[in-house]
Amino acid sequence: MDDITIRLAQQPEADALLSRSPLAALVGMLLDQQVPMEWAFSGPYTIARRLGADDLDADAIAAMDPEAFAALLSQKPAVHRYPGSMAKRIQQLCAYLVEHYDGDAEAVWRDVASGDELLGRLKALPGFGEQKAKIFLALLGKRLGVRPKGWREAAGDYGRANVYRSAADITGPESLAKVREFKQAQKAAAKEAKGAEGAARRTTG
Repeated sequence: MDDITIRLAQQPEADALLSRSPLAALVGMLLDQQVPMEWAFSGPYTIARRLGADDLDADAIAAMDPEAFAALLSQKPAVHRYPGSMAKRIQQLCAYLVEHYDGDAEAVWRDVASGDELLGRLKALPGFGEQKAKIFLALLGKRLGVRPKGWREAAGDYGRANVYRSAADITGPESLAKVREFKQAQKAAAKEAKGAEGAARRTTG
């Protein structure tokens, strides 16, 4: 499996799917919240297997009965900590891709002229806020060779070279550990800042 360029699930078959399937990569990014990264990014492979397919199909997923799709994600082991709400989000994403891109996920970035244009397209996707869009833009540039003019600038800090900030910087277990350390440090700093703010408020209150 030499063509694996994304190593986020830390599982060869799941990473191979992420590397070759634009929709799987988008769905993995969508799932990447409130669960460990490997769990989120193995989700697309689990969903494809449960659908009896070797890839995800936006048209097919968008057309599925919502309860049946939610049940598919809820089977043990569940695809996400919140399989019901995530099933809904995945179907919304697929419906958007069907409506705006004929179900072709790669069309989101295939013909973009600039990083800013790509960021705008990603932010328009259901479930993709500013941060998620920037991380995915960086992932496209760093791991999948999608590099429109100004892509690093559009991705902000996530686009920088030689950093370990997000899913875009992971190439194996070692870099995964570094990204995890960075995120933990960020959380600790945010908690400390919040505590200091509360203490200052009590002093002046």
